[in-house]
Amino acid sequence: MCGHPDHGDHPFPQAGRERLILSSPIGWIGTGAPDPEPDVLDRLKDNAVMMMGDNPALPRMPQRPTLMDFFRCRFGDFTVRHLLGSAKRALDGGHSDTVVMACLLHDISNGCLVRPDHGYWSAQIVAPYVSEEVAWAIKYHQALRYLPDPEAGYDYPGNYDWFFGAEYRDQLPEYLRRDMAVARNHKWYMTSRTVTINDIYFFEDMTPVDPEIFTDIIARNFRQPEAGLGHDDSPSAHMWRTMIWPNNFL
Repeated sequence: MCGHPDHGDHPFPQAGRERLILSSPIGWIGTGAPDPEPDVLDRLKDNAVMMMGDNPALPRMPQRPTLMDFFRCRFGDFTVRHLLGSAKRALDGGHSDTVVMACLLHDISNGCLVRPDHGYWSAQIVAPYVSEEVAWAIKYHQALRYLPDPEAGYDYPGNYDWFFGAEYRDQLPEYLRRDMAVARNHKWYMTSRTVTINDIYFFEDMTPVDPEIFTDIIARNFRQPEAGLGHDDSPSAHMWRTMIWPNNFL
């Protein structure tokens, strides 16, 4: 799936060593699990080192990764089907490149980075490479998911009552309420609203979609860096690098 002529045959780092992985705090804090760091560091003896660089357990990324390389090699299957399905729904609905791109990218933080505040993270990840409107729509789709708009044909998602409890509708944090109001009165409101309308969920039809149908749209609307995502010097390059090497100790 991740075969690519740009992979090269360079050796994995730390060859011949036992490479230890320490989970990031965001993955275990608040779960009741003990801090794993003392035990992992206690294993740093003899031939063991903390992992840095490519993990052989993961598909190896090209040396100059493109957007679609992350879909193929890093994002979970659900995220891939969700993003491609949402974008195809927008494409089939005759929406603009801007809307299709926003749908294609709106949840990428969920794919291989973090879930909390995913709309804000996803917008920052892609902001250097897309139009301001695309990034704006991605950021504000998170708050607008909670805001019904009957005139636009959008209701509060019923599955949110299942996810969070029906009472959560009245317990939204202030920053979401603030950003609902900001988005509702913005010139790009309908761009972000259309993302929420085309945002599909696992209980809906998520038939596999061929990513090649978005090749031309991506070429027109995504500024692929020559050095490869994560290897340029954009404000979000470190986020792409974190997805390339998610098991780095530092």
